[in-house]
Amino acid sequence: MATNSIKLLAPDIHRGLAELVAKRLGLKLTDCNLKRDSNGEVTFSIAESVRDQDIYIITQVGSGHVNDRVLELLIMINASKTASARRITVVIPNFPYARQDRKDKSRAPITAKLMADMLTTAGCNHVITMDLHASQIQGFFDVPVDNLYAEPSVVRYIKEHINHKDAIIISPDAGGAKRASLLSDRLNLNFALIHKERAQANEVSRMVLVGDVTDKICIIVDDMADTCGTLAKAADVLLKNHAKSVIAIVTHGILSGKAIENINNSKLDRVVCTNTVPFEQKMKLCPKLDVIDISSVLAESIRRLHNGESISYLFKNNPL
Repeated sequence: MATNSIKLLAPDIHRGLAELVAKRLGLKLTDCNLKRDSNGEVTFSIAESVRDQDIYIITQVGSGHVNDRVLELLIMINASKTASARRITVVIPNFPYARQDRKDKSRAPITAKLMADMLTTAGCNHVITMDLHASQIQGFFDVPVDNLYAEPSVVRYIKEHINHKDAIIISPDAGGAKRASLLSDRLNLNFALIHKERAQANEVSRMVLVGDVTDKICIIVDDMADTCGTLAKAADVLLKNHAKSVIAIVTHGILSGKAIENINNSKLDRVVCTNTVPFEQKMKLCPKLDVIDISSVLAESIRRLHNGESISYLFKNNPL
């Protein structure tokens, strides 16, 4: 690919995914300086010229101090814009505030729409993300949004690391039934559904299994894992219904709060997450965690976008 008009930027924190993407593209991350003053204000500068360049800002926003990461991203976008960049693309695999995509109660904000407005106002011309919690979030933007899917990478992982002929795909709730159905079709497997009732946010009061999992390896698939309380309870329900073992595969491993404790104390054999969210330190505390590297998907999407090629190929295929 032509590299003389492309620059890859990444914040100083959580650069692991950006470095993997840069390596696959045969590029180096552009030198930039981001630091916080004593009062907490962010100062940022790009150490080389980006005039008339295509800028790709690769960031892992959706964990830790999310609001700080969002502000840093907005400042990086605006710095690129004022430095006369030709086009600014934000590669943000785990879109922040994606669960706040609708007005679900009186006087509540639609924060995902606010995120879209802030990114475009700062100067973003294009967004690349992965497995949006609600795909209609793409409509909140006035600029193009490419919503990539982790499904091809998940299919490869299942085929290489799980005896999938004895497996069944499990959706942990009704909202994920379509995702589970598509994955089960690709693997030619059956799928089952867990109906859950919530007492309040992040707290499930009752779970009911719909389907037969007897003597099956249950693969729970979901778009994100937060406190992992739901996954732990789902594993209990499945094993009580005579499942052989339970593995969870999620796209965004947020793993906040007591997530590591919940996983370690659960009957889950394994929890597999993509590296859209950094969790290297948490892997040291939890031997059940495993990772699917999606840097090849992001790198190929950047290459195709930069060269004016179609990205839809990546919706069903995993790049080498």
